[in-house]
Amino acid sequence: MDGPVIKGNSISIPSDPEYLAAVDDFLEGTLRGFSVDESTIADIAISVTEIVNNSILHGNKSDTSKIVTLSISRKGSSVSFAVSDEGPGFNPDDIADPLKEENLLKEVGRGIFIARSLMDSVSFDTHDGGSTVTLEKNL
Repeated sequence: MDGPVIKGNSISIPSDPEYLAAVDDFLEGTLRGFSVDESTIADIAISVTEIVNNSILHGNKSDTSKIVTLSISRKGSSVSFAVSDEGPGFNPDDIADPLKEENLLKEVGRGIFIARSLMDSVSFDTHDGGSTVTLEKNL
């Protein structure tokens, strides 16, 4: 894959942070099409971008032969976002609490915390061939 591929309400990118802007543009455009207010779009964009970045860096280890996919679906008054990678998976309980004193000055480790703070639910699924993080927001 040489660059972003958009199919309906999903975008797939090579595992390179260079494509985060394309994901953000796709995400914000889709949400505006759903008539989501700008404040909510900002919260969602921050959360989803953090998870996509984690998928690139930690899931796929920046291996550009591996793909990260974001799929968006709307059901009634809520929107869900599934971010999938091709990495080995992880246990979210093993992630250090960024609010503990020993972690306050670390430059990494806040993406999932941010997503959990801004979204209504965040769930994790490790499966054959990768991991999927699903975020949901009630509108």
